[in-house]
Amino acid sequence: MVAREAALRLDGQWARIRAGAAEVPPADAEALLAELIGALREPARTDPECAARLGLRLSDLAARRFAEGDRPAALAAIEEGLRYAEQAAPHSPEYARWYARGLINHGVWLAWPLSDADRLPRFPLGPGGEAVPGPIERAAGERARDLTLAAVEVWRQLDQRDPVNIRGLAQAEVFAGDRLAELGLAADAVAWAADAEAGFRALARAGGPGYEEAEEAVKHLGRQLELRLRLLSFDTLAALRADGRLPEALLPHAVLAARIQGVDPLVIAAGLQVDEGAVRATLSARPWRAVWRFEVRGPDGLWDVLGHPWRGSADVTDRTAEETGAGLVRDFTTSPDYPGDATPWRVLVWWHEEGDPAGSRFRLTHTPSGGHTGTPS
Repeated sequence: MVAREAALRLDGQWARIRAGAAEVPPADAEALLAELIGALREPARTDPECAARLGLRLSDLAARRFAEGDRPAALAAIEEGLRYAEQAAPHSPEYARWYARGLINHGVWLAWPLSDADRLPRFPLGPGGEAVPGPIERAAGERARDLTLAAVEVWRQLDQRDPVNIRGLAQAEVFAGDRLAELGLAADAVAWAADAEAGFRALARAGGPGYEEAEEAVKHLGRQLELRLRLLSFDTLAALRADGRLPEALLPHAVLAARIQGVDPLVIAAGLQVDEGAVRATLSARPWRAVWRFEVRGPDGLWDVLGHPWRGSADVTDRTAEETGAGLVRDFTTSPDYPGDATPWRVLVWWHEEGDPAGSRFRLTHTPSGGHTGTPS
């Protein structure tokens, strides 16, 4: 009992430092955290509260190690902490929440090499892209996905009449979408983000505490979903719509995505369950940004990127990527810059911004022996 009370007193001191209510030098804070973790270990063997708090404090230690750039130490600390957190989770909804958040943090740190400096997926196109993660990074990403999905299940088992749990579940679904996007599973990532958007939208409509943060989350997810929809086929968009996982606000964007792929407006209307007149109005009112790049293969075998106007962008209204690309090819082959039929060249057209060639909406390669090979996508 004495050891438990002493450990909980130390935990209270640490909580004040962590919250910014007490300022201490970094070295003293580090020493207190180490002392606290040591003090919690013995009572945590049998006491659920001490086990839950030890899980939290090992997670704090992991966050500090990660901030210092020591990812292996961070992962070791969070893995140990999760063992205690899991032990305590069944004893209290609050402990279950701590456990779920620890699972999510573990997933974030595991998946770190799969994202760039802006926390966007390095490999959003999966196995079809030119850049793919190595086996170690992919295995870590898959484990991160599994941990995050486990966190989702923990939140789902909590009382969903409680706004705290609704928000926690929605946040976990956001992270699940992120982990799937990092593995190149764009359709699954959109579905999870759409579920999260629905959860935050419900919180915003309720107007309770934190509704402003929920409204901001809805806006953020809307922007994120717009980007992810660009990677999906029309069949996938239609399936998401049929499952109720395509937010109404994103229907115009989905219409545009389908048209860029070359889908007929009548088919778009049927597949997305939208009035044909609304489809045509959307296509007339919403241009898309076509970004293109022409490249010529040099004597060294490398692709040399041409300058303006053969690398550029323009807003395009109610034209498919294939139609846009074909127009660019006609202009190029009749221009003074055309290298001639004996030289290999290619063109790629993206929606919105340059990226992996596999993500282009249109691509065509000219070879002296085989002529043109084009791929609208």
